[in-house]
Amino acid sequence: MGSLGSRLAGVGGPGSSQQSRHGCECRKRKRSSGCQCDSESEEDGDRLLNTPRRKKLKSTSRYIYQTLFLNGENSDIQICALGQEWNLHKVYLCQVSTACIHVSQWESYFHRCIVLFCFLILLFIPVPALQVVFGSLYRDDVLIKPSRVVMILAAACMLQLDGLIQQCGETMKETINVKTVCGYYSAAGTYGLDSVKKKCLEWLLNNLMTHQSVDLMKELSAGLMEQLIGSPDLFVMQVEMDVYTALKKWMFLQLVPSWSGPQKQLLADADSWISKKVKAFLQSEQGAVYAPVFRHIRLQYVINDLASAKIVERDAILHTDWLSAVYKQQWFAMLRTEHDNDFGPQDANKEEFEVSSMRCGRKLAKDGDYCWRWTGFNFGFDLLVTYSNRFIVFKRNTLSQPCGGSVSLQPRRNIAYRLRLASFDGSGKVICSRSTGYQVLALEKDQEYVVMNLDSRLLAFPLYICCNFLYISPASRRQESAEPESSSSIVS
Repeated sequence: MGSLGSRLAGVGGPGSSQQSRHGCECRKRKRSSGCQCDSESEEDGDRLLNTPRRKKLKSTSRYIYQTLFLNGENSDIQICALGQEWNLHKVYLCQVSTACIHVSQWESYFHRCIVLFCFLILLFIPVPALQVVFGSLYRDDVLIKPSRVVMILAAACMLQLDGLIQQCGETMKETINVKTVCGYYSAAGTYGLDSVKKKCLEWLLNNLMTHQSVDLMKELSAGLMEQLIGSPDLFVMQVEMDVYTALKKWMFLQLVPSWSGPQKQLLADADSWISKKVKAFLQSEQGAVYAPVFRHIRLQYVINDLASAKIVERDAILHTDWLSAVYKQQWFAMLRTEHDNDFGPQDANKEEFEVSSMRCGRKLAKDGDYCWRWTGFNFGFDLLVTYSNRFIVFKRNTLSQPCGGSVSLQPRRNIAYRLRLASFDGSGKVICSRSTGYQVLALEKDQEYVVMNLDSRLLAFPLYICCNFLYISPASRRQESAEPESSSSIVS
């Protein structure tokens, strides 16, 4: 030891050479030449001590997780449940509570923990989920599988593990699809994850009509469906009649959940089932629960098409006074437009627009040239929509092309609109989206207007286009409403 100590002192200890006492001679040289003394001294020291190179150690988190949690070393508390044993540590279990635990409170605190664990078991939380929850006390990075995330969330909320709750929320938002959305929405509501609930609702509004699913319709509750159909952000495809048709199929699946078969057969079977029910089915005891959902259908845009009006009359499932009120409303609107020269909306009244506008949409399967109009009586405003060369154009058609029904020859007509488009990936998430916001447009006869110019780099097909239109003045609607207030609220 004496010789070793002397040799170490010669390298860098208190008894080192003149160089050590007065600083490195290399410091007097130009900086560009560099100094090798420190590195050489370290290398010499390593050789003298015959020290092997350091091996890369496990990170602290991995070491703690492996040694303490998986191996259970130095455990001071054992939990046995569901045929499984967890050898845990009080110092890590302290994370279960946000309050600081005094030493004198250990016994009562851990008694409360045991009660919480019993609750977890009563909730039928499986062993793999408990393994993740307990393991999260020992590590920062936790792998959460979507199939277990709801159970892990339940346990994390019971134990007030805020970090794990946040990780569950992020996992849920990243894995929303047709199979998980309803379960996630329900769990988010139960455990107060508002951001997850909002994401699920957005997914449903985008996909309910664009990617119809039998399994999804079976899962959607009446309360959630009412929220979707009543939302101004519902992505409607085709016309309002298709919302009515989707609700018929949904109601049938709710009442006959055992139905199975090809999706193309669903409507026929639903119609056959409805034909055997009493008239005004939504007024019956069995159908009353679905009435609030059907109330959100904008019937004024269903009865404006002859074929659609006949189907609604044939089904006879709606309240009889709903239809009589909306027929009266539309008749007065037509007379006012004809005789009072209603030029259409004067400003973008968002609140009125959201509840009264016509909802319609179109799917463009691939890039190309398209021109279309949505069917129905639109108070003399024949609107043509064109997609070509990444431009979406509105045209007020009057003289240049024939069209069904009467056409207004007023010099200028206003229309309130909002146009949205979106593309989705295989799980229903939005890839790209654009919106014009709420706008009021004045068009002369046969005038065209470029509504949107799209960037080809952001386009992905199929492309879904959803539009809202208001052809007549909202003020006129309020003036013409002669029916009682309760009736007007029904058809809104």
